[in-house]
Amino acid sequence: MWYAIISEDVEDSLAKRMGARDAHLKRLSDLVDEGRLLIAGPHPAIDATDPGDAGFSGSLVVVDFPSLEEAQRWADDDPYNAAGVYQRVLVKPFKKVLP
Repeated sequence: MWYAIISEDVEDSLAKRMGARDAHLKRLSDLVDEGRLLIAGPHPAIDATDPGDAGFSGSLVVVDFPSLEEAQRWADDDPYNAAGVYQRVLVKPFKKVLP
C-alpha cells in the first residue's frame, strides 16, 4: 500500500538538511531501485523552485510499504530525523487515484 510521509522542518533547517542530504537521498534512491517510490521532494519555504537561503519547510514522500508500521519505522529512521531537520513527521495511508 502507498503511504504519504509528510514532514515539517524546524526553523532554519537548511544547514542541517545539507549535512544529512546524501544519506537521506541514498535511502530514497534505494526505494527507486526497488520500484517503491512514487514521489519525493521538499517544500520550498518560499514560492520558488530554488528557495536559496530561505530553505525548505518540510518534505513529502509517497512510498509503497507492506504496512503502516513499516512505513512509520522507515520514516523514523530518516537521517533528517537524526540530524534534527524535522520537528514533526506524519505517516498516513495514501490512495493513488490519478493519473
